[in-house]
Amino acid sequence: MSRRRGFTLIELLVVIAIIAVLMAILMPALQRVKEQARTTICQANLKEWNLIFAIYLEENDGRFFSGFGSNSYWWIAQLDERYQSRIKNKVWFCPTSTKPLFDEFGTRGQQYNVFSAWGIFFTGHSDLTPDGIAGSYGLNSYLLDTPAPPGHTFENNIQSDNFWRTPQVRGAANIPLYIDALRFDLWPQENERPAEYEDEAWTANHMGRCCLNRHKGHVCVSFCDFSARKAGLKEIWTFKWHKRFNTAGRYTLAGGVQAGDWPEWIRPFRDY
Repeated sequence: MSRRRGFTLIELLVVIAIIAVLMAILMPALQRVKEQARTTICQANLKEWNLIFAIYLEENDGRFFSGFGSNSYWWIAQLDERYQSRIKNKVWFCPTSTKPLFDEFGTRGQQYNVFSAWGIFFTGHSDLTPDGIAGSYGLNSYLLDTPAPPGHTFENNIQSDNFWRTPQVRGAANIPLYIDALRFDLWPQENERPAEYEDEAWTANHMGRCCLNRHKGHVCVSFCDFSARKAGLKEIWTFKWHKRFNTAGRYTLAGGVQAGDWPEWIRPFRDY
């Protein structure tokens, strides 16, 4: 009678080794597929926001949100209520950054990095929805249709006559509308440097709060022509944030930027 022969230890180890090699080959590819999926969803979110903003503009004579007065920069309160809600409107969150820094009880979580979302905000903003607001994108606040007196200045001493007020302007394809960010309103300047360390962006300036390594050296951005795409981290210094923003400033190739001008973590990424 013949006896059934099982695997020897050497044969078993060879099979395990082959599986390990295959996993080592496949894992980077799977990671790339997952990242591509997250980036695609993020861009889809921004396209949804483009539609939301377009509806608002259509209902308000083509003008953007007001940002002057007691409500200051809380443009969110001027949205239709169904768009304000972080629960009803899931497109507030980039798929890489879905957990707000604070929970519904005001307790700050342990996470404190570029993959955290801002919020949740409740207190002192009774005009916001009851479930509070939170998200992982920020508005280019130089778009606000700000009825301020002549000569009035806002953050970074930018006069309100340098605001765009409407997306229907020349060069709209290079004017940011909405972007991956650690703040709901953004006021970037061309001379602002990114955070010294990647996960210190929470304490950085406005440019630093949207220079976030969420998508492998890129962020997702929508523009005033209602397009949306992935942009290089250093590319955001070439965008026309407000009317007098220098798109050939010190952090651009046109402005003569050098590798040493950047913090170490961002140096390997492409210059623009």
